[in-house]
Amino acid sequence: MAKSKTIEESILIERLCQRDSSALDYLYDHYSGALYSVVLRVVRKEEIAEEVLQDVFIKIWDRMASYDPTKGRLFTWMLNIARNQAIDKTRSREMSQGKKTDDIDNLVNKIDRQESAYSPIEAIGLKEVLTKLPEDQRFVIDHLYLKGFTQSELAEEFGIPLGTIKTRTRMAMKELRSILNVT
Repeated sequence: MAKSKTIEESILIERLCQRDSSALDYLYDHYSGALYSVVLRVVRKEEIAEEVLQDVFIKIWDRMASYDPTKGRLFTWMLNIARNQAIDKTRSREMSQGKKTDDIDNLVNKIDRQESAYSPIEAIGLKEVLTKLPEDQRFVIDHLYLKGFTQSELAEEFGIPLGTIKTRTRMAMKELRSILNVT
């Protein structure tokens, strides 16, 4: 789906407070990927993460009037809702009951799958390689490739010009190729 034009955060907040559903569509299109990554890291099951993400956007929609821009950026506020919603889900009766009813074979297979899904970053020593990058490049690569931000989200969240993000990404990739002897 092609992303629509950028809406200034203050205008987006105003439209959300006025219950403009097209603003919610915009919010979902631009932030669901990053929020999904956060939720998935906590719940570790895709089907549950999708369910939690739906709940997150409902909560954002319902609580928009309580958002206070003086206390932080909209994305940070949404991130906190997503993380808290995911943590609540892991503590829920549904998740606890599911853990108890998993037979031992499923549990072993699940752990194997989770290990294989999450360990490659550590197994290939990516984090160690990233420490060789200059701090500004490491920050960008970490947020883009390990934390699930898009370039636009990163620029908006941390107030870094989009062009700077792109330049740092390009320079980091060049540096990583050199470190890893990839031509």
